[in-house]
Amino acid sequence: MAQKISYDFSTSAPREATNAEKYTLREALFGTKDVEPVWVADMDIDTPDFVLDAVKKRLEHPIVGYEEVPDSAFAAQIAWMQNEHGIRYERKDFFYSHSVVASMRVAIEAFTKVGEGVIVQTPVYSPFFHSVSELGRKVVNNPLSCSEAGNYTFDIEDLKKKIDSNTKLLLLCSPHNPVGRVWRKEELEALLAVCLEHNIIVFADEIHSDLVYAPHKHTPFASLKNAQDVTLSAIGVGKTFNMAGFAMSSVVVQNEGLKARFEKAYNRLHFAQGSVLSHCAFESAYKQGKEWLEALKLHLQSNYKQLELLCLKYPQLIKITPIEATYLAWIDCRGLGLKDKQLRSFFVNEAKLGLNAGLSFGRNGSGFMRLNFAVSSAKMLLIIERLEWALQKRVDEWK
Repeated sequence: MAQKISYDFSTSAPREATNAEKYTLREALFGTKDVEPVWVADMDIDTPDFVLDAVKKRLEHPIVGYEEVPDSAFAAQIAWMQNEHGIRYERKDFFYSHSVVASMRVAIEAFTKVGEGVIVQTPVYSPFFHSVSELGRKVVNNPLSCSEAGNYTFDIEDLKKKIDSNTKLLLLCSPHNPVGRVWRKEELEALLAVCLEHNIIVFADEIHSDLVYAPHKHTPFASLKNAQDVTLSAIGVGKTFNMAGFAMSSVVVQNEGLKARFEKAYNRLHFAQGSVLSHCAFESAYKQGKEWLEALKLHLQSNYKQLELLCLKYPQLIKITPIEATYLAWIDCRGLGLKDKQLRSFFVNEAKLGLNAGLSFGRNGSGFMRLNFAVSSAKMLLIIERLEWALQKRVDEWK
């Protein structure tokens, strides 16, 4: 029996001297370098050794030229998706992409015309609605419904009211960024029924599908009955194994008619086949990553629990949205009684933390902030200490 490997997430390599986006842009975005950046959705956790070893092995060959994505890389992804998520994809249905956002923009170009409607469910990752408007399409905003307890779900009745004959595409975030929901099968089926009735195509961004916490389980949208005929699925390793810098993901299109339309727009942009180093990194992650991912998720849950306990200590000021997936905490800060600019200033100048402003995810994100807790144990302790100091200071001022 193979010995179980132990993984250590207590510390991570420093990134300040690299060109890491979250550190390089601190001063430009927050007006100071004296903030701990917890905004960009990559991890301050070392990329797994088995991924880096695969890259080193490839570099033993002295030529790094143009290469096709090897079938073995997609085969590894296909096996992972079947083993982890119970869906069987075919190699012929895969497209290489350097990013999910790029894939989404191709889908918008492929399936809509200028002026036609694209459904976006806010609060959501800002490229969803920015991509729509920048390409001259109409944003059809179908905000998520939120209960008093902070639980989000689809607003199907609102969706039905918003759809007209010019509504052609829905951008689905599953699991959801930033609210952390893992959509239940029946929720997705209700959404699919509306899309089938109105002949609406679904672009399913499922890039966070491996970062789901028990007992929750991700349901690939394309696995639903009759969904394959209207679905494009975006999947990859970037979030799962902290490999965003390798710039490699996949788009799966199973319906031949949709595939032809997507491919026409895809070829106009010349995606080519990406980096040879990305190919081997991608394949190694899917072949060797299971144990590392399970250990990572336990670590992330521990980080989240610390943040949750802190929020429970100051319930009159902040509340954390219950999380089911991702490493992005959606924090309700309306108890602080601050306007959005003031709220941002509170985190930057008092907590010394650089977060994403909730308003950037849509108008219904006002009063919220998004915090990336995919960091080492040491860095999480620093984040908790800084945030608690700022919250306690606010309580003391109110006495």
